[in-house]
Amino acid sequence: MLEPLTKSGGRNNQGHLTMRHRGGGHKRRYRRIDFKRQKFGVPARVAQIEYDPNRTARIALLIYADGEKRYIIHPNGLRVGDTVVSGPGSDIRTGNALPLKEVPLGTTVHCIEFKAGKGAQICRAAGTSAQVVAKDGEYVTLKLRSSEVRMVRAECSATIGQVGNVDHELLRVGKAGKTRWLGRRPKVRGVAMNPVDHPLGGGEGRSSGGRHPVSPWGKVEGKKTRRKRKASTKLIVRGRRRGKATQ
Repeated sequence: MLEPLTKSGGRNNQGHLTMRHRGGGHKRRYRRIDFKRQKFGVPARVAQIEYDPNRTARIALLIYADGEKRYIIHPNGLRVGDTVVSGPGSDIRTGNALPLKEVPLGTTVHCIEFKAGKGAQICRAAGTSAQVVAKDGEYVTLKLRSSEVRMVRAECSATIGQVGNVDHELLRVGKAGKTRWLGRRPKVRGVAMNPVDHPLGGGEGRSSGGRHPVSPWGKVEGKKTRRKRKASTKLIVRGRRRGKATQ
C-alpha cells in the first residue's frame, strides 16, 4: 500500500519556479488511504497504528474479515484490536463510517464527504472534527472547528469521532534543520536583497520598501485571484470570519 512520491521543488512541468521556498526534505513514500470506506458491512480489525510522513494525523491499518488490508485516518481513542465497520446501519462507535442522515444530533464526526462516493474531503487533519447540529430534508448542518457552519448532503458519509494526534498543534520545530527536513527552504525578506534581486531591495540604510509587498517578479502578494464562486460556497450558513453569513 505504498507508492513512490516524487518532489517538484516548486517547479512546473517546464522547470519554471511557480512556488517559492520549496525543496529538499526527507524522501517519502505515499500511503494509500481509504477515504471512501465503501467496503460496507465487512468488519475490520485494527492491526496497528502508524506514522504517516504525508499528513499530520496518524493512520490505522485495518485487516478486514476477508483478508484485505487498508489504511484509514486514525480516530482519537481507537486502539489496536478494536473492530470497525462502515456502511448504512453501522453502530455509532468511534471509527465506524455511515451516512450523515443516520448520525444522531450532537455527534462528533470527521472525514466528511461533500459528494456521496467521492471520498472524505474535510476534517482529515490531526485533531479536527465537526459536530452534527441539525437535519433538514436532504441536508445535514455541521459546525466545524473554525466556527464555520455549513450544510452537507445527507447521503454523504462521515466517520464517527475526532481525528487523533490532537497534540500536533503543540509540536515545536526546535531547530532550523527540522524545517529543512520537511522540505521548506528559507524565506528571505525582499527589503534585505539588492535591487537586482527584488523590487523592494536596495536603498540607503535600512528601508521598509515603500510599496505593497510584492514577489521578486513584481506581482502583488496577498491579492485575491479567485475568479469563480465555488459550488459549495452557497451551502455555508455562517462563515469562519466574524460569523458572517454567506447566503
